[in-house]
Amino acid sequence: QVQLVESGGGLVQAGGSLRLSCAASGRTFSSVVVGWFRQAPGKEREFVAAISWSGTTTYYTNSVKGRFTLSRDNAKNTVYLQMNSLKPEDTAVYYCAAHRPRGTVVLPRNIDEYDYWGRGTQVTVSS
Repeated sequence: QVQLVESGGGLVQAGGSLRLSCAASGRTFSSVVVGWFRQAPGKEREFVAAISWSGTTTYYTNSVKGRFTLSRDNAKNTVYLQMNSLKPEDTAVYYCAAHRPRGTVVLPRNIDEYDYWGRGTQVTVSS
């Protein structure tokens, strides 16, 4: 129904930038909320950011606020996560996920609120 593939990860120096992409297949992409999560070695998966179906509403966790920016291009079935001023603590596997609309008012931040997941892309930030 909705398949997601992340790309754009890699190795960067602290203070550098990366842009992650989440490309979707299927024909319901424009109607879903897209969230980003990350998981560092030995840690649980944590919420990073989410964007509404229209792209007009976003939410960022405090640790990335002011450094990361979400956008989406529904014509290309793609969501972008621009990551600036990267820190070593940003090192993790980054996953995008899709939440099907079902009357949700607040952008979902919990893992169990998302219905589809990509396989992840590795981001490594060196000191």
